[in-house]
Amino acid sequence: MTATAAATWLRDHAHPLTTTDPGAPAAALAPLDSVVRDARVVALGASARLTHELATVSHRIFRFLVERHGFRSLALEGDDAVRTGLDTYVRTGAGAPREMLAHARPFWRIEEIAESVEWMRAYNIAHPDDPVRFAGSPEGRPSPRGPGPGGLAEIERVLAADVIRWHEHTGDKVVYWGGLAHTVKGDPRTVSPSSPPETHRNAGGYLRERYGAGYVSLGLTIHHGSAPSAVPAPPEEFAEATLGRSGLPDAYLWNLHEPSPAAVREWLAAPVKMRLVGPHYDARDDAAHHLSGGSLADWFDALVHIRAVSPARFL
Repeated sequence: MTATAAATWLRDHAHPLTTTDPGAPAAALAPLDSVVRDARVVALGASARLTHELATVSHRIFRFLVERHGFRSLALEGDDAVRTGLDTYVRTGAGAPREMLAHARPFWRIEEIAESVEWMRAYNIAHPDDPVRFAGSPEGRPSPRGPGPGGLAEIERVLAADVIRWHEHTGDKVVYWGGLAHTVKGDPRTVSPSSPPETHRNAGGYLRERYGAGYVSLGLTIHHGSAPSAVPAPPEEFAEATLGRSGLPDAYLWNLHEPSPAAVREWLAAPVKMRLVGPHYDARDDAAHHLSGGSLADWFDALVHIRAVSPARFL
């Protein structure tokens, strides 16, 4: 009954988002004000990498954090934007950003990311004395691109360490744009279908340990659509099944710190599975691709749920 109570409560209390357009008015994101006001690092964790809607809503939240809350650095997970030249471009205008993105990880080689880069450049032209920039790896160290001697657990530690060092070096408030498996406050959490499943602390867990409530985890989830391969409706035991039963037709925002009934809080605190649509996702075995080992209350401060998604536009 708690899942049913949560879906019913969401129908009446979640904050609808009528568009994911990055240029839409910031007022619709106002429920995030109290969540991010004292944050030093805010993570945008997408459950699917290559969807148009999750990329554009991430861009929309990034703008909101820059313009309304003074965030000035963007960390693109798994890539050093300084190395690719993107930071030089947003600061000076030198170079061709789409050509630079061609050297980034595959899930960043999309028009939606290019448009975010172009917005950063436009912002800096308008605010030359208070620019935004990309976070870089310390001492020019290449960003981790695959399991090394320490395995996936070491990658998670390095991802967090780079953000921490950048924040300490610059004092900037940082937006961390990445994948949900890395950004949740997992201490530990389990990623399937690794064989055996990988259970360890992730980047979000390290950042939460370092910053406490100053680390804010925003989860971006989907119900069904194309990413770019077909993604069916989630299994009934997944959190997204409940999130999708809210009756809200498009997208909505849920600040998990807002007061809610006991049954809803019980559902938030219960162990849960969440879908992960990564590079090796197979819709024929949809239920195998998931995150577990925690609850929504453990992992997130707020959620953006989008009912139906379409493919991102490749460069």
